Amino acid sequence: MANSPQARKRARQNVKQREHNMSQRSALRSSIKKFLKIINSGERQASEQAYRETVSKIDSATSKGLHHRNRAARLKSRLNNRLRALSA
Repeated sequence: MANSPQARKRARQNVKQREHNMSQRSALRSSIKKFLKIINSGERQASEQAYRETVSKIDSATSKGLHHRNRAARLKSRLNNRLRALSA
């Protein structure tokens, strides 16, 4: 347990930041699931729009440090492959 006032404050900040990060991560996962659901429905136009929105959220989360940039690139690549497979 934190003993100094500074350490207690830092512990409080860490809890608050962790909750914020978890909600952001959850929103990102939900966006990806939404995109995959649209892809499975087979709607090309809606899929392209959902892809753009999802990629934007991935980039935003990456810039905030939620995950590594290589992971973001991997996610975007996999989603783009799904989108291309829909048109083929």
